[in-house]
Amino acid sequence: MSFVVPGVIIAVMGLVCFLFLIEHPRDVKSDIAPLSPLNMSCNGLKIQNQILKAEESYPEKSWETQNMLGPTPVYPTHHVVILQKDPRAGKSGTSAISFFGALQIPGVVEFSMCLLFAKLVSYTFLFWLPLYMTSVGHMDARHAGDLSTLFDVGGIIGGILAGVVSDKSHKRATTCGLMLLCAAPTLYFFSAVSKTGPASTVLMLLVCGALVNGPYSLITTAVSADLGTHKSLKGNAHALSTVTAIIDGTGSVGAALGPLLAGLLSPYGWHNVFFMLMMSDAFALLFLLRLIKKELKCSRQPLVEQTEWKEH
Repeated sequence: MSFVVPGVIIAVMGLVCFLFLIEHPRDVKSDIAPLSPLNMSCNGLKIQNQILKAEESYPEKSWETQNMLGPTPVYPTHHVVILQKDPRAGKSGTSAISFFGALQIPGVVEFSMCLLFAKLVSYTFLFWLPLYMTSVGHMDARHAGDLSTLFDVGGIIGGILAGVVSDKSHKRATTCGLMLLCAAPTLYFFSAVSKTGPASTVLMLLVCGALVNGPYSLITTAVSADLGTHKSLKGNAHALSTVTAIIDGTGSVGAALGPLLAGLLSPYGWHNVFFMLMMSDAFALLFLLRLIKKELKCSRQPLVEQTEWKEH
């Protein structure tokens, strides 16, 4: 039943998505009038004035047309661009970007490597936490398995918190970096208090789950979408899929590597496993330092200097 019940749930949700999921805004009728295309010969000030007028006209609504991508929150890791159909792409206008072309998009390599180490930590906990709690906390297997699910509960909280903070601050890399910075010492405290009793273990499981899975959840969702708006993609959904696949695929390497390393290190002491996990968090943070520096620098600049407009 442990396999049958989740399988039934997946099948039902797959049917729901197939029948009701709207793939693109153009698939539904919208009562929002599209804006006229921006005049690309204008200087930056005139473009900014048009953005402000658009925000005044539709303060709480967003839109997407075939000819332009309207004003969006400006993140230093991606670019706001004017989208036009490429005549060389044929009728569909969906020429795919190459693998190496996707790697050249600023932020793809950094976030991919960050996700590799973040996912390494997350999946090590997923596979080895029940065994660790059984051997160190002297719990029976059933109690350890039930208690270890709190790590995933904390991950839900951390994913929501990371999304809210990054949307408010417009700083994806900084949000991930701050959570990774706090995750490393938290892992050490968890290894220290997990022997003291269930109450402290429950609390540390929730905190560790939030700090470890928060960056992981943010990178695989919002960050991938942000990088998909880069100028070289030209609004191409096939290219966006390539970027997302590179980021998530690189993270899957860490998901396979983490449990393997934990299995090799655990016979020499669990402290070696936790040292490996803390070093992984440090490496994940290291790959984000350049983007964090860029975000902090851009936060002190006006909107016009943050936004890069390119005509295709």
